[in-house]
Amino acid sequence: MTPGSRYPAHEDLVAPGRSRSQLWRLLLGLGVIAMVSYGLQIVTFLVLLGFTSVEWLLVMERGSTPIAMLILLATFGFLPLGVGLAARLLHNRSFFSLIGAPGLTVQQFIRTCLGGTAVFAVIMVLPPYDFGAPLVANLHWLTWLGLLPLSLLAVLVQVSAEELVFRGYLQQALAARFSHPVIWLGLPSALFGAAHYMPQEAGDNAWLLCLWAMGFGLLMADLTARAGTLGPAIAVHFVNNIVALLILGSPSSLFGLALYLLPYEMSDVAALRPWLWVDCATMLVLWLVARLAIRR
Repeated sequence: MTPGSRYPAHEDLVAPGRSRSQLWRLLLGLGVIAMVSYGLQIVTFLVLLGFTSVEWLLVMERGSTPIAMLILLATFGFLPLGVGLAARLLHNRSFFSLIGAPGLTVQQFIRTCLGGTAVFAVIMVLPPYDFGAPLVANLHWLTWLGLLPLSLLAVLVQVSAEELVFRGYLQQALAARFSHPVIWLGLPSALFGAAHYMPQEAGDNAWLLCLWAMGFGLLMADLTARAGTLGPAIAVHFVNNIVALLILGSPSSLFGLALYLLPYEMSDVAALRPWLWVDCATMLVLWLVARLAIRR
């Protein structure tokens, strides 16, 4: 048995990229993605500057208002543009070949979303949780409901873009070049964790949150390899971020669309670290539910 033979469905995603799998293409492709994404973000901010101010843009970076959060999440949509350009120019493959068969992708996404929603519904009806202090009301519930369709769409754009970069382009390009799963599962997950290193907001918890994100990335990479599409990984990421960004936001940043705020900052060591274990357990349950959902 070869190292990657336990993931036969992954070959459907990787095969289109095998003919052009040189590492220089991958590195150049990542540069293309970064240039397109950051370039369009800069253009967006310059346009906004014409209508607002530098102070407003600095506040927007924190995501402390609904409009700021919607704009920030929408800018993640620039990443797929860079991915599609890199895939076509450097690997001679289509944008949709990175995602998987459309029908199967949608089916797996819906089934995994339903399973993940059921998990959080069960968690919500369990006995009350002690966060150390009452939750803080953020948006009025009528405002929150009115924004919910746009909020859900914005979160879907954000998580789809991240999955497309890490579990789509990067994972598949590495798998086309290297046969052992340790490389194409591990490296994108490590980079995903590093991308979530936020010492300004998380303080002494920054490395733990980075490790948490790395573990999350590894489970999403495994799901993608088992499913043969990005559908389940996008679904788990989507359900997770709905809770984290739209229901129970952190007062540290990115809370503009949240219904409630947690009573502690991300940098609060005593309050946050016990809940990281709960998050890890929830993450594992979501992964197992997703595996059940994609059984064929």
